Amino acid sequence: VLPPEKPLQAEEWNKLREDFQLPEIFEEVMLNSMIRCNSPIDVAKSLLTHLAKRNGDIAYNVLVKYLTLCVQQGQVSEIRDVYDIMKVRFKILESGAYNLLIKGLSNSDQWRMALTLLEEIKKIMIPSRTCYESCIKAASRHQETKLAFELYNEMVAKGVVPTLDVLQSFFYFSRGINGAELQKELFGILLYLRENQIYPHKTFMRSIKLWFESIPGGNWRGRLTKIKDSGQCPVCNHQLEDSNLTEEEYSNLSERIIKDVIHGTDTFRKTSPKEFEAFQTFVESRLPFDIVIDGLNVSHVKSRKMQCENLFDAVNCLAKENARLLVLGRKHMLMNSSNWKREIMKEMQNKADFFFAENISEDDAFLLYATLRSGKHCKFVTRDFLRDHKACLSDSVTRHLFRKWQRGHQISENKCFSSVFSQQPAFRYDCVVQTTGDTWHIPYKDVFEEKYSYQIPRNWLCIQQK
Repeated sequence: VLPPEKPLQAEEWNKLREDFQLPEIFEEVMLNSMIRCNSPIDVAKSLLTHLAKRNGDIAYNVLVKYLTLCVQQGQVSEIRDVYDIMKVRFKILESGAYNLLIKGLSNSDQWRMALTLLEEIKKIMIPSRTCYESCIKAASRHQETKLAFELYNEMVAKGVVPTLDVLQSFFYFSRGINGAELQKELFGILLYLRENQIYPHKTFMRSIKLWFESIPGGNWRGRLTKIKDSGQCPVCNHQLEDSNLTEEEYSNLSERIIKDVIHGTDTFRKTSPKEFEAFQTFVESRLPFDIVIDGLNVSHVKSRKMQCENLFDAVNCLAKENARLLVLGRKHMLMNSSNWKREIMKEMQNKADFFFAENISEDDAFLLYATLRSGKHCKFVTRDFLRDHKACLSDSVTRHLFRKWQRGHQISENKCFSSVFSQQPAFRYDCVVQTTGDTWHIPYKDVFEEKYSYQIPRNWLCIQQK
């Protein structure tokens, strides 16, 4: 349906509606089309006026579509009118409408109204990330930095994860502004990146660099570099933090993971205690392993190859160094099938120990248990991020150690197994944001990636205070 180019009279709308195959959804389809074509607002308004006269009122979802068009065009007075109508007609709005209202108002000179609306939402639900971030950006744009940080801290405290976009905006809008409090808040964001192992992308990294260099009287200078394998920064000669855990950190971490994660609430959701006991006995009688492989996960690396071939490539490549391997498999791998050839499975079992779990079991607990029980040297191979397990750990110190251990011990497959595994020695330095006070080292990615990734970047920003 193509929307008309100018407002129509009631009879003209009726005629279009009658000619439409499904007249009962005519208005919704028409409004969707107006949003797509970015139709003039008075055309959409004439449809709503006609609807109100015909039905006596306008349905909620139709109002939301009209609101979408108003927000798209920054029609502030219309947004306010729609809000007034909705407030009277509906006691509570759903989050989609709130997102639109706040987005529309926060981009206008009436941005403070968006803050009022945010307070209203808090009475009934945790506001969405979009709501928080629209208000934060509006406050930042209007130099209300203190307010922007209050909203940001409140959002993080409520477990709403900020986008890289809003984190970047703080550095962008704070350029050239002096103040100890502001500096403390921005350093806090850098430590948030560290804590959550988040790697900023190039544009975000540039905003951080420019902010540092713009601090009045700060004498900061940022340079881009690659860290030497030894962990030394070529720019400032500073030695980065060691990626290895101390003996004490390692034993604390393995105790906590075995207690909180493996025997905690989540292990036996998809595996029986009996099976897990059998697995523990199996592992204890064969310790230690050098590498533990999540067999099913690795078998899906290349979609054009048979699953058993993918796993075979990985086992072959890793067994080269006479490493002791444990592969976590599933019982269905033992049934001769198009994906799992018996002779290939037999050959692999000559090169590695295999444990075949029930087809419904979760591997993660098995993977963590076998790796940790094997000792500090043992690495593991999976494409999973193990995020759920980090969440089961109850304090931030242990969560930080878990991530650090993961960074140093998780081998990620890549385009080609052999090149990745052979050049895989884990970095000797820890690949996270770090500071000594007068230096900051920030690892960054070349491209924007909103999703979490454990793949370690090679590029760094070194910032020094002269």
